Amino acid sequence: MEQRVMGRTGRRVGVVGLGAWQLGADWGEVDEADALATLDAAVDAGVTFIDTADVYGDGRSERIVGKLIKRRPGLTVATKMGRRVPQTPEAYTLENFRAWNDRSRENLGVDTLDLVQLHCPPSAVYEDDRVFDALDTLVSEGRIANYGVSVETVAEALTAIARPGVASVQIILNAFRLKPLDEVLPAAEKAGVGVIARVPLASGLLSGKYGPQTVFGEDDHRNFNRQGEAFDVGETFSGVEYGVGLQAVDRLRPLVPEGMTMAQFALRWIVDQPGVSVVIPGARNPAQARSNAAAAEFAPLSAEVQSAVRDVYDELIRPQVHHRW
Repeated sequence: MEQRVMGRTGRRVGVVGLGAWQLGADWGEVDEADALATLDAAVDAGVTFIDTADVYGDGRSERIVGKLIKRRPGLTVATKMGRRVPQTPEAYTLENFRAWNDRSRENLGVDTLDLVQLHCPPSAVYEDDRVFDALDTLVSEGRIANYGVSVETVAEALTAIARPGVASVQIILNAFRLKPLDEVLPAAEKAGVGVIARVPLASGLLSGKYGPQTVFGEDDHRNFNRQGEAFDVGETFSGVEYGVGLQAVDRLRPLVPEGMTMAQFALRWIVDQPGVSVVIPGARNPAQARSNAAAAEFAPLSAEVQSAVRDVYDELIRPQVHHRW
């Protein structure tokens, strides 16, 4: 698999990674044996970057990834912190950071965390020098090797990129969320900051497998967070109204090259964007993990296809999301 440098970490990672939210919670039940089989399949297919968080299943995702890395050395694991407490800027203290990091280190079974990201904190956090001084302290203490941020908005990303210690920015980027292309990716590339593209399939919409009659389980955020009841609505279907998303998928289907699945097309589109370090699709089984990783093997999409994707966005998606994030 093609390797790219993960920003200021200096680490090289495969361009298609794996997001481990699905292996923790909020996507329906995945038992531990299936989760480990999915991770192994991803690594066998060339994945070297895994993204998790301390709140995915209250640490379950981290613990499962920890079992993997004990026997599969050489992987880069990114985790996140900050969502274990009420979301006020005052919660982002060195004392809390140490406690959260120590829990993640125990879950993952490592002394030093490869990359720790603030997990979509309140916007005021990005302006607080004390927060980033605390993160620098964690590096000096050896708890973490690098730190980054996971953001909701373009404005938050740009503020974070300007911080000299920020190694990476994780942001929603997919064919339904084009706004980061205009400023975030160029700014990150210029600053040497890595870009982790999350929600690449718009919560599965861009897999092309869902329709008007699809039913999601009660424990699936695509059921319980459609209006942002549990967390930012932009994390569910990228904030696009489900029916509009289905219309857009139908418009995109004819653009998919022969031999590619719709999901691989969506992932390849992200890989083709200048400045992207890694894209992190989730997977619930080994077949999905292998198929996602295979997206890196295809040739870049043509300029005509790229233009057509933007046309669909401009006509159907832009009015819903562009001004919001």
